[in-house]
Amino acid sequence: MNPSAESLLKYDHPVLIRKSTDSKSPKGRPLKVSPQQVGEWSTPVPPSPKSKPTSTDTTKQEDKKILNAILPPREWTEGTQLWVQQVSSAPPTRTDVIHLEELLDTKLYQRQPRQTGLCPVSRELYSQCFDELIRQVTVRCAERGRLLSRVRDEIKMTIAVYQTLYESGVAFGMRKALRSVQGEVDMEKKITDLDDEKLELKKQLNELKSQCDVIKKRETERRQIEKKMHEEEIQLLKRVNLKLKTQLELTLTSKK
Repeated sequence: MNPSAESLLKYDHPVLIRKSTDSKSPKGRPLKVSPQQVGEWSTPVPPSPKSKPTSTDTTKQEDKKILNAILPPREWTEGTQLWVQQVSSAPPTRTDVIHLEELLDTKLYQRQPRQTGLCPVSRELYSQCFDELIRQVTVRCAERGRLLSRVRDEIKMTIAVYQTLYESGVAFGMRKALRSVQGEVDMEKKITDLDDEKLELKKQLNELKSQCDVIKKRETERRQIEKKMHEEEIQLLKRVNLKLKTQLELTLTSKK
């Protein structure tokens, strides 16, 4: 038999239940009678009357049913065998409570649960401890145990809601983080593209400046040449004018 999982909840010893229909656990063992005994008895023996269950036994059975309803038995299979282990109905003592607290502290120290956030380890251990307390209360007072089980179920529902909200928040945060990372990557790519474009524009600007300098130099040289030619032309015209003026004066003088 495989050992059952360790739990802070106290269980009875496991009971073997076979799966086949003809091997169910009987309510009582059949009486075996030898042939000699049959011959010795000439008249049939009347069956013994069944003892009526007392009110105490009925109450214990009802409390046991309530206990099993609040804390269901655990089952596991091994091959073709089915093992069932019910919750213990033994009355608790003060020593049991002290031992439960010590065992809880030991389990917490061994398994080292997280100190922050929703830790499944601490949740499991405290849930088992609470179930054991419910068992101890139910053995003493079934109604009080039933009420505590309602409180336990409500706490579990509340924790499940908080866990769902926590998981949704974590998923939302992860999506936002991924979007932020993706946006950062896109922004870095955009910055790189803008830097490349800036370098290209600077290169074009330098080329245009070089072209502008060449054009300015060419125009300056052209203007200087044109100015020089214009001055030469003016000098030539002045000489021609002077020569013509001289000739005119000579002509006028000779006529007189």
